[in-house]
Amino acid sequence: MLKIAYHKIYKHPLPKGHRFPMEKYELLPQQLLYEGTCNGNNFFEPAKPNDKHILAVHEPEYYYDLVNITLDQRAARKIGFPLSEVLVEREVIIADGTIKSSEYALNNGIAMNIAGGTHHAYTNRGEAFCLLNDQAIGARYLQNRGLAKHILIVDLDVHQGNGTAEIFQNDDSVFTFSMHGKSNYPFKKEQSDLDIALEDNTNDDIYISILKNTLPKLIDEQQPDFIYYLCGVDVIASDKLGKLGLTLEGCKERDRFVLKQCKTNSIPVMCSMGGGYSPNIKAIVNAHANTFRLAQEIFF
Repeated sequence: MLKIAYHKIYKHPLPKGHRFPMEKYELLPQQLLYEGTCNGNNFFEPAKPNDKHILAVHEPEYYYDLVNITLDQRAARKIGFPLSEVLVEREVIIADGTIKSSEYALNNGIAMNIAGGTHHAYTNRGEAFCLLNDQAIGARYLQNRGLAKHILIVDLDVHQGNGTAEIFQNDDSVFTFSMHGKSNYPFKKEQSDLDIALEDNTNDDIYISILKNTLPKLIDEQQPDFIYYLCGVDVIASDKLGKLGLTLEGCKERDRFVLKQCKTNSIPVMCSMGGGYSPNIKAIVNAHANTFRLAQEIFF
């Protein structure tokens, strides 16, 4: 059975007019239930994990400044959300959703988090709506438990996974692959193990062709025993914060190819949703829902 991490805290109140579409975290599970892609048994509620799992990735000073709301104002502004105890609790619970989903993926082949994909969080700072790096925390959890040795992170959000690249920059046990918009944020990019920077308005055909020429070779070379897939839908042409030109169908085909590669190679995969900022909330929810529809189709 497909297991999906979801908690009502994922939808966090923001000031009126804020550009982050928090409502998607409530609408997405509603849509999956309404259309019958999922039922109540698919969802589980994450909680607060042991701090040691977060501190395996993030520096104690930074983490406890978050928890105690003592982060300096400049660092807090970079995060892009008003800092509060509830916001930090939300991030901690999202990380637990990814930890537990990682364990479910080992048993079921795949598991997913309604939120997550917070790849702009570094070891010692957060930025761009990311406080704690959920997939990095999940990867370290699996390794420290002896549940995985060599991990591949496939980051197909429109923005480079700069925080993830920094966290694993000197670590051969985690291979970071980021395929992103060349002229998008972050404007000063980190160095992943493999970066593919795409030109503005890259269309379905070019995108899928590059992905098909890259991912199978990467899996063959790296021989990962676990994959984290960051499946942001900010690659579609209507996205406010992306500059690529994919259609909704192209984004779905991207997900289909990645998930089929995982299934064909018998590599467990954990999916975090990542970004999506189209003006039409329905487009965001539908694009994210496609990933869950495909997970059911391919794995179950």
